[in-house]
Amino acid sequence: MKRKSYGNHSGNSPIRSYAASASSIRIWFEDGGIYEYDDSRPGHEHVQAMMRLAEQGNGLATYINRHVRKNYARKL
Repeated sequence: MKRKSYGNHSGNSPIRSYAASASSIRIWFEDGGIYEYDDSRPGHEHVQAMMRLAEQGNGLATYINRHVRKNYARKL
């Protein structure tokens, strides 16, 4: 997985960067937390939606707060 900077088009996102593979996404937060989400937790549909939002650089933190919360595969 190659780490990419999050676009943060809103200017106030707590997300710094992300890295995606075919079945998972890792997210680096400004507070230093790193979380991995995958097809097992929170599930394929959520991971795909999170990948789309990460590439767009907008709405990822809101999506996580509304739909995923603490349903991550692992904290790194």
